[in-house]
Amino acid sequence: MATPKVFESEYRFCLILWEHEPVKSGELVSLCREQLGWKSSTTYTVIKRLAWRGVLRNEHSVVTSLVSRDEVQSAEIDELVESRFGGSLPAFISAFARSKKLSDAELDEVQRMIDEYRRGK
Repeated sequence: MATPKVFESEYRFCLILWEHEPVKSGELVSLCREQLGWKSSTTYTVIKRLAWRGVLRNEHSVVTSLVSRDEVQSAEIDELVESRFGGSLPAFISAFARSKKLSDAELDEVQRMIDEYRRGK
């Protein structure tokens, strides 16, 4: 099953959810008011929308995620690579490397990830 699309404001909401879950919906309303400046009606609308799309569950006023941060981030990257780079990961990495200076530590970390991928981990 594909990871449901999570839009920018929903992603900011999900960051709060992932940090505090499981969380009562009333507490989530307070957190969103403090951190996002949202009215309670906005938070409840987002909870309802994300529950309908299968991103979270709201049972007995307790909200839990059904998809992880990693899953949402991976789906977003997959969509970006497909739509902007014709599905070519090397083209994406090339564009990224041209636009951002990577430190030696970051390059070492990327190389470590590539090596692990090659070994099938």
